[in-house]
Amino acid sequence: MIQKKQDSAGARSAPVAVPLVGRDDERMGLGVEALKRAFLDRLVYSQARFPEVATRRDCFQALALAVRDRLLQRWVQTARTYRDKGSRTVCYMSAEFLIGPQLGNNLINLGIFDNARQAMAELGLDLDMLLDQEEEPGLGNGGLGRLAACYLDSLATLEIPAIGYGIRYEFGIFTQAIRDGWQAELTDKWLRSGSPWLIHRPNVAFDIKIGGHTEHQYEASASRRLRVQWVPAKVVRGTAWDMPVLGYGVNTPNRLRLWSAEAPEEFDFAAFNAGNYYQAVDAEVLSETLTKVLYPNDEMEAGQTLRLEQQYFFVACSLRDMIRLQLQREADLSRFHEKFVVQLNDTHPSIAVAELMHLLVDDYEMLWDEAWSITQRTFAYTNHTLLPEALEKWPLRLFQKTLPRHYEIICEINERFLDEVRIRFPGDEAVLRRMSLIDEDGARYIRMAHLAVVGSFAVNGVAALHSELVKSDILKDFYELWPEKFRNKTNGVTPRRFVLLANPTMSQLIDETIGKGWVTDMMRLRELEPYADDPAFREKWRGIKRGNKEHLVREIKRVAHADADPASMFDVQVKRIHEYKRQHLNLLHVISLYKRLKDNPNLVVAPRTVIFGGKAAPGYRMAKLMIRLATAVADIVGRDPAMHGRLQVVFFPNYNVKSGQSIFPAADLSEQISLAGKEASGTGNMKFQMNGALTIGTLDGANVEIREQVGEENFFLFGMNTPEVKELRRCGYRPRDYYEANPHLREVIDLIGSGFFTRGDRDVFRPLVDHLLNHDEYMLLADFQSYIDCQEKVSEAYIDYERWSRMSILNVARSGFFSSDRAIKEYCTDIWRVEPVRIELTDLSEDDLQFKRAAAGAP
Repeated sequence: MIQKKQDSAGARSAPVAVPLVGRDDERMGLGVEALKRAFLDRLVYSQARFPEVATRRDCFQALALAVRDRLLQRWVQTARTYRDKGSRTVCYMSAEFLIGPQLGNNLINLGIFDNARQAMAELGLDLDMLLDQEEEPGLGNGGLGRLAACYLDSLATLEIPAIGYGIRYEFGIFTQAIRDGWQAELTDKWLRSGSPWLIHRPNVAFDIKIGGHTEHQYEASASRRLRVQWVPAKVVRGTAWDMPVLGYGVNTPNRLRLWSAEAPEEFDFAAFNAGNYYQAVDAEVLSETLTKVLYPNDEMEAGQTLRLEQQYFFVACSLRDMIRLQLQREADLSRFHEKFVVQLNDTHPSIAVAELMHLLVDDYEMLWDEAWSITQRTFAYTNHTLLPEALEKWPLRLFQKTLPRHYEIICEINERFLDEVRIRFPGDEAVLRRMSLIDEDGARYIRMAHLAVVGSFAVNGVAALHSELVKSDILKDFYELWPEKFRNKTNGVTPRRFVLLANPTMSQLIDETIGKGWVTDMMRLRELEPYADDPAFREKWRGIKRGNKEHLVREIKRVAHADADPASMFDVQVKRIHEYKRQHLNLLHVISLYKRLKDNPNLVVAPRTVIFGGKAAPGYRMAKLMIRLATAVADIVGRDPAMHGRLQVVFFPNYNVKSGQSIFPAADLSEQISLAGKEASGTGNMKFQMNGALTIGTLDGANVEIREQVGEENFFLFGMNTPEVKELRRCGYRPRDYYEANPHLREVIDLIGSGFFTRGDRDVFRPLVDHLLNHDEYMLLADFQSYIDCQEKVSEAYIDYERWSRMSILNVARSGFFSSDRAIKEYCTDIWRVEPVRIELTDLSEDDLQFKRAAAGAP
C-alpha cells in the first residue's frame, strides 16, 4: 500500500510506503523532516554520539544506517514474496563484485538524493562531505567485478529474483601509492571502520573440507554401489554476510551474499590452559587467511594454493546455501535446476560444476546420470577473456592435493565427455587432446574453462567480436560439438551510478530536454539527436563539461598534487595496467607530441592533458615499469616551461570506482587502444561514452559496437583489425623492422632508451625498450604510425569546438544500447528463462505476525 505523506512543515514529499508495522516516519519516511529525524535517531541510538562531538565519519554512519533502514523494509518484503512464490532465482557467482561506495547509489535508487541533501543542509552538514567519508569496498579490482556490480543493479531494477555470491575480502587487492615514480602497494583496510551495509548471518554457516584424501568402499548390497568418503586435512567454516542491492524506482533489493572464513572451533581452550597460547588461536588465524586478500600473489605455489582454496570455498558455501533454500520448499533436489540458474562469471567459479556433482552424488546419494543432468541444466558460463593465460589452468598435482575428491570427479566427467567426442570425431586423437579437461602436454593441468563449457547449458561472450572469436578460436572445438550452446551478450553498465550519480548536471539537462524516464529506458536518449544541431544546447553542453573538468582539476590537485588546465583536452586512459591494454602506446604518442612541440614551438595542436590511472598486479614487472614511464614522462613534461598550456601528463593514483565517478564526466577523449582481438569487451569505453567523451580506439571488443552505434564519423579509428593482426603474426612479425623504417618512431624509442626521462639512467627502461624492439607481443610498433595520425585528427576536431560538442552529444544520444538493463533483459529471455516479480509494500497481516519458526525452537 503506497500513500502520500506530509512532513511536519506540510510540504508534500515523494510517495512512500506504509511500513511493515505501524507508521514510523523515522524508520520509513522519505521526506526531508523524516530523514532528519532518522539521522539524529541513528546518531544517538546507534552511534552513541551527540551532534557537538560527532565526527564526519559518525555522521556518514548515521545517514547510511538511516538509509539502510529504508532498504531493509523493502528487503524483508522482497524475501517474503520470493519465499511465497517460489520464484526461479538467478545466482550470479563471481570472485569479484566491484560495487563502489553505496550511500550515493542508494539515495539515487530510493529517489531521495535531493531530499537527503536538503535534510543534511538544514542540519548544517554537506552531503558531498558525508559521501566522501565512505570507503571504497575492496571486493573487486577491474572490469569483471564492476560488470558483476552493474548486473546486480539491473537485476534489482528489472525486479528479477537474484542472489550475488562472492567473498567478503577483509582487505582489497591493495591501495596504490606512487613513491619516487614507482607503484607502492599498501594494505587496503576498507573494513577498518566496519561497513553499515553488511549484515552478518552467523547462523548461515557451512563447514568446508580442504585437502586430505578419499576412501572408497562398496555397499554391502546387490547393487554394490561405490561410496566415496572425503577425509579432509582441514575444515574451514564459511559464514554469510549480506548486503542489500536496491533497484532504481522499485521496491526490490536483491541480496549480495559474501562468505567469510573462520575456524570451526575458534579457540582451543585446552591448549591455552596448557600454556600453548599461540596454538590456542592458530586454527582461527589459518582459517581466516582464506578470505583475507583479493587475488593473493600466485607466482609461488603457496599463492596458487590459496587462490584455488578461495575459489572453492566461496563456491562450496554458495551451492550449499542454494541447497538449503531448495530443501526448505522441496523434499529433494530433483528440481534444483528449476529453482536456480547459476551464472559463472568467468572461470574463477567453474569448480562449481565438480562441486555440485560432489554434493549430489556423495552427500545426497543421487545416481551419476541424474546428477549430471541437473548440473548441466543449472550452470551457464560467461567467458571474459581472449588471453590464453587468463583461461585458468591448475597444476594437476596441486589440484589433486587441494581437492582430491574433485579431481576424481573431473576425471570421471572427462572420461565420459571424451567418449562423446570420440563418437562425434572418430579417430581424431588431436581433437581429443585439445578438448580434454586435463591438459596432457608437458606439465599436466586441469583446464577450468573446459570444465565450465562441458558442465553448462549455455556459453556466452561479452561483445559481438569477442563471441565470434570464442567460437572460431579459443573454444572452436566445443563450438563445433555444441553450436547451440554458444551466444553473445554484449556487456552493459548501469546509468544510475555512472550517469545520474556521477554526472548530475548533464542528467538534469537531459531531463529538461527530453523529460524523465530515460534512465530505465536508455534508448530514449536518441531523442537528444536533434539538439546536437542546436547552438544554444551545445553551449549548455560545453558549460556542463567545463564544470565537470573543474571538479576533476580539484581532485587531481588533491591526490596527484598537480595543476591541470580545464581548458585543455582531457585525454584519459584509466583501467588496469597491462601490456594488452597498451598504455605504453599512449605514452609513445605523448613522447612523440612532446618531441614535435620541442622541435617546432609553432606547431598548431589542441592543448592536451593526458590522464592515466590504474593498478598493476604486484608481481607484474612490465606493468609496473609502464607506470614508472608514465610518471617519468609526467615529471619531465611538467617541469618544461615550453609545455605549459600545451601538454601535461597526470598519473591519478589509486584509481577506483569512487574516483571514476569524477573522471568519466570530465573526460573529452576515451583511450580504448588494445590490439584488435585482445580485449573481450571493455566497460570503461561505455562509461566514457555515456558521459560525452569521444573514443579513439581499435576495432576490438565492444569498440566495434560503439562505432556502429555512434557512426564512424563520431569515432576515431586506427590500427589493424583482427584478420590483419592474425596475418601479420602468421607472416612473422618483426617489430625492429618498424623501428628501422620509421625515423620518428626511432626518435621516440631512443629518447626513452637514452635515459632522458630518468636523469641519464639508461637501465631503468631497458627491459621495456628491449621487449618492444625484440618481442612486442601486442604490436605497438605496427600500430604506432596509424595511432599518431589518428591523434592528429583528434586534435583538429577538438580545436573546432562546435564540431566536438556535436560529436559529444551524439555519443551520449547513441549510448542507450550499452545499458546493463538491456544486457540483463537478454540474459533473462535467452539464457536464464526468468520473469520479473513485482514487490508491493504492504502491512503485515495477522498470519505474518505468527513467529512459527522461533516458537518451534529453531536456533
